[in-house]
Amino acid sequence: MSKFWAIKDDVQTVPYVDLERYMGLWYEIASYPKWFEKGLTDVSAYYAIDGNSVNVINSGYKNGKLKRAKGRAAVVEGWGNARLKVSFFRPFYGKYWVVDLAPDYSWAVVSHPRRSSLWILCRTKTMDEACYESILNRLASNGFDTSLLVRMHHSL
Repeated sequence: MSKFWAIKDDVQTVPYVDLERYMGLWYEIASYPKWFEKGLTDVSAYYAIDGNSVNVINSGYKNGKLKRAKGRAAVVEGWGNARLKVSFFRPFYGKYWVVDLAPDYSWAVVSHPRRSSLWILCRTKTMDEACYESILNRLASNGFDTSLLVRMHHSL
């Protein structure tokens, strides 16, 4: 059996996410590389509640040109708003699990339950290095391969 398929869905989410506080602009600080972000800089995500769902706008720059992807997210019931399903290409949905979150909502960590995706997000374009290292230590202790994380360049 391949390593990927042997991984269980044992990632723990935070107990509760206040969606109103979570909404707004987030800057990507680091992530596992994904094809849809290849060559992008200054990546950010904007979330806004729209009725029973969340509008998502992911933005970044490639060769100086703004690239955007619009999607929708829905809360998975029974998980304190910490698990969402997100779609940029309906009817296909990806899993968006909030696995770590600052008490003041200044940063968040989002993962797929199989640890195949990982994003460290911040309300500002930079993150205090001690905070970043603390997040990495918690991620490593929870089975994430932090060596795969790539820091995002923010210049704008």
